[in-house]
Amino acid sequence: MDIEDSPEEAAFRAQVRAFVTEHRAELAIGRGAAPERVEDLKRAQALLNSAGYVGVTWPTEYGGLGAGPVQKVIVDQELARAEVPRLINWIGVGMCGPTIMRHGTEEQRRRYLAPMLNADEVWCQLFSEPGAGSDLAGVSTRAVREGESWRVTGQKVWTTGAKWCDFGILLARTDPTKPKHRGLTVFVLDMHAPGVDVRPLREMTGASVFNEVFFDDVVVPDSARVGEVDGGWAVALTMLMNERYTVAGDGTVYGAGPDALARAMRAALPGLAEAARPGVLEEYASVWIEGLACRMSGNRMLTALSHGREPGPEGSVGKLASSLLLRKAAELGLRLQADDAVFGADPAGDGAWQDVATFAPGIALAGGTTEVMKNILGERVLGLPSEPRPDKAAAVKGA
Repeated sequence: MDIEDSPEEAAFRAQVRAFVTEHRAELAIGRGAAPERVEDLKRAQALLNSAGYVGVTWPTEYGGLGAGPVQKVIVDQELARAEVPRLINWIGVGMCGPTIMRHGTEEQRRRYLAPMLNADEVWCQLFSEPGAGSDLAGVSTRAVREGESWRVTGQKVWTTGAKWCDFGILLARTDPTKPKHRGLTVFVLDMHAPGVDVRPLREMTGASVFNEVFFDDVVVPDSARVGEVDGGWAVALTMLMNERYTVAGDGTVYGAGPDALARAMRAALPGLAEAARPGVLEEYASVWIEGLACRMSGNRMLTALSHGREPGPEGSVGKLASSLLLRKAAELGLRLQADDAVFGADPAGDGAWQDVATFAPGIALAGGTTEVMKNILGERVLGLPSEPRPDKAAAVKGA
């Protein structure tokens, strides 16, 4: 595809840039742990949504702008350029919303999608468990049917943002006698329902973005079911494909974009010894080139989306490359700070490289580990033989 703006796209970009410039004070919220600024982030998302810059590609009947994927990328690029923080409801908008649009009922779409865009209701993903992370189909959280409702018991872990969320997409086992991929069902779960217990996990960043979530006989109405009973694996795949695309983006991720790295480079160069400069410049060029490659990979995905196709296994390329790039960029950013990386001062004025470096390992896990991504690419993109999985046809033990 042509990566240069057409006249129409250039006009749209100018419109977005003018809006962001006008409202920068309301959008460029200061650094700090997300729990400390949830309400500010909600207001920022609502402001962006009022201009149509949240659900850019969503149909207008569900509150979206009804534009194409190119316009979405333009919005993302302009927000990144202005260093606007990520949407508080990025999981809802990027993952839960598209899943409900494809697999949910019309009543669910009308009820949940517009408040999701406006951050009136914030969403999380209730997938991973202590014994089912990379092997997601092995989840053991149970949902037992009781008339027109279900009773949920079990535990999830590493749930991003759970303690400030209103709803979650829950993957639960509804038939433990079936092979593990065939006895799963997906539900919309009210995070404020009786029996839901959210326990924050302290991370090495100092924040508590990840959480454990426990379910003690939580009652979920059957009207909150997304998709068919025992057909949840197909719903989960839709969400996972959108997750990998959402996490990968266009290579400009989590404060480690090219502008931030360029500032750090300009600030550090005057203090570098002459002999050290060639090596540092070579490393910087390598990170910049890999970032450009990630962006081009994102453009390939964008081409597929613009033709009406959903994110496929190729999205694992971008997710894998972006998570590796993030760690590499963070290491370079810290090295450019030298002693200041330890003592906290940042000559470039960003002060975020420590945060990026400590958060990078989590991104390597989000949406599937590096090993899982390599398996997906080998089997579904390159066509290599799959690994033996003797448990695939067996019922889930302990469920």
